[in-house]
Amino acid sequence: MTLSAPVHYTLRPASPQAHLFDVTVTVTHPAKNGQVFFLPTWIPGSYMIREFSKHIVSLAAEAGGKAVPLRQLAKNRWQAAPAKGELTLRYQVYAFDLSVRGAYLDGERGFFNGTSVFLAAEGYENESCTVDIQAPDGKFHANWKVATSLPAVDVKKKSGFGLYRAADYDELIDHPVELGDFHKVSFKACGVPHEFVVSGRFQADLKRLADDCKKICEYQIRLFGEPAPFDRYVFMLFVGKDVYGGLEHRASTALVANRDDLPAPGAAEIGDGYLKLLGLISHEYFHSWNVKRMKPAAFAPYDLNREGMTRLLWAFEGITSYYDDLTLVRCGLIDEKRYLGLLAETITGVQRGAGRLKQTLEQSSFEAWTKYYRQDENSPNSIVSYYTKGSLAALALDLVIRRDSKGKQSLDDVMRALWSKWLADGKGLEEDEWEKIAIETTGLKLKPFFDLALRSTEDLPLAELLASQGVELKFEAAQGASDRGGVVDAFAGKPAPLTLGARTAADAAGVRLVQVLDGGAAQQAGLSGGDVVVAVDKLRAYDLDKQLARLQAGDTIKLHAFRRDELMTFELVAQAASDDTCRLKLAAGGGKWIAGR
Repeated sequence: MTLSAPVHYTLRPASPQAHLFDVTVTVTHPAKNGQVFFLPTWIPGSYMIREFSKHIVSLAAEAGGKAVPLRQLAKNRWQAAPAKGELTLRYQVYAFDLSVRGAYLDGERGFFNGTSVFLAAEGYENESCTVDIQAPDGKFHANWKVATSLPAVDVKKKSGFGLYRAADYDELIDHPVELGDFHKVSFKACGVPHEFVVSGRFQADLKRLADDCKKICEYQIRLFGEPAPFDRYVFMLFVGKDVYGGLEHRASTALVANRDDLPAPGAAEIGDGYLKLLGLISHEYFHSWNVKRMKPAAFAPYDLNREGMTRLLWAFEGITSYYDDLTLVRCGLIDEKRYLGLLAETITGVQRGAGRLKQTLEQSSFEAWTKYYRQDENSPNSIVSYYTKGSLAALALDLVIRRDSKGKQSLDDVMRALWSKWLADGKGLEEDEWEKIAIETTGLKLKPFFDLALRSTEDLPLAELLASQGVELKFEAAQGASDRGGVVDAFAGKPAPLTLGARTAADAAGVRLVQVLDGGAAQQAGLSGGDVVVAVDKLRAYDLDKQLARLQAGDTIKLHAFRRDELMTFELVAQAASDDTCRLKLAAGGGKWIAGR
C-alpha cells in the first residue's frame, strides 16, 4: 500500500484466537532528534484514566530494513533513536475488552477504538494520516466486513477492507471500527444516510429498529436545525447477555446491550428492554451536538495524557440524559404517561442516594475522574450522578424557563443558541459561559436557580415545578425491592414495609450486601458493604425482604454474616422504609411541556 500521508497505519486481526491485532505506524519524516510516540491514557466520553498502553504486548522500530532502538519515556510514551528515512513501529495489541471503550477480537468479531490501537506520532497530531484496515487470514473469516464512519479512500466495495483517511489524529481516534460478519440495515434521516450494524447472536426485527431510530434521529436533527453535522452516521451495536453501554463519536456510536432488548419479530409493543435500548440510542445520538461539537473548553482540544477537569459535565451528560427519553415522546414512540414513568424512576434513584446531600452537581462533574467512574460500596452515600441529577436539573431549568417566560421560551431555545454559537466560532465553552448564554438567550434572572441546582446540595423544587405543569409528585415508601416509582392514578398511602437499608445480591453462601445506605438498619447494626449474610435468627439467609416481612418496626433480629473469612454476629433493629419512592399523577390536560407545547 502506497503511503499517502505523513503518518500511515496498518491494522490486521493477526490472531483472533489469541485476541491480538498487528499494528504498524510509519512516519515519513521522523523527528531528527528521535521520534516520540504515545498512546492515549483515556478515551473522550468516558472520564477515567484507563491506561490503554498496558495492552501493548510487543513493540519494535525499524528504518531502512534495520532495527532502531526504542526507549520508554513514560507509561505510555516511547522514543525511537534518530533514524534516516521512513520510520516504522511494529507492535501487537491485546484486545479482549467487550465494552465500548477499548478493543476486542476473537473468532466471531473484532472491534476497536483508535485510542486503544493507534500510537500517536508526537508533533504530527495535526497532520493527516491514513490507515489500511486489513482482513484476517483464513476461511473462517471470509465473510468478515468493516463498519466505520471513517472516510474511505480505496476500499473493497463488498467488505470495506482497505485504505481510510483522517484529517488528523483527533479524527482518527473518533471513528471506532466494527469487524465481522455482522447484520446491517440502512435508512435516511433528513436525507442523511444512516447505517445500523448489529453483531452477536440474536433474532430481531431490524427493519423496525431502523424505522424507530429514524424517528429519533430526525427529531434531534430538526431540534438543532438542518443540516445534520455529519454526512453519514453509523450505529454499531453488539448484543450479548448482561451488557449495557454506549459511547458517542462525531459520526457514529458504539453500543452494547442485551440481545433480548432488540425488538422481537412480529412484536408491536415497546417492552421495557427495547425502551431502554431506544433511550440509549437517543442519548448517544444527541451527543453528536452536545459534547462532540459543543463541549467544555477543557476538551478543546483534548489532552489525552491527563485528566480534563471541568465542572460542566452536568450540562453535557445531564442535559443529554434529559433529552434522551424526552425525544422518545416527541418523536411519537411512547406516550406521555410512559415518559412520566421513566421520570419517576429517575427521581427515585436520586432521592435514595444520601450523596445528593453531600456533593453538588459541579463537584460531581469535576470529580468524575476519581469518584463517579471509580465507585465503591460507599458511593451512594457520598456522591451524586451528574447524569441522573443533571437530567433533573435540566428538567427543572426547562420548567423554570417555561414558567417565567409564560410559555414563550424553553430549554430548547438555549440549546439552539449554544449550537448557533458553536457554528459561529467552533470554540469550547468556558466554565461560566453555559450559564451566561442561558441567561442572555432567555432574558431571565436564572442565577439563583443555577446557584441552587449546581452549587448547593439542596433538593430541586421538582414538586412545585411539576405542579405548574399539571403533574403532582409525592414520595411514598417503596413496596418492595423492585419498586422504583412510577405513574399512578391515585396516591395509595400504603403502610411502609420494613427495609434492611442495603442493596443486595445473591451469593453462593447467602445474601451479599453490595452497598449499605446511610442511616439504614444495616448500617446502624454495624454491617458493611461486602458482608455476606448467611443466617437470620438461626435460619439460612435467602431473601432478606421476605425474612423481614413478618417483623414489626423496632423488633430485633440476629444476623450472622461473613466479613472476608470471619464470621460475625449483628443485632439489627427493624426499620420501616422511608418515603423515598416517587409517584407522579398526571392531571387532565397536564404535562404539555413533554410534547414540546
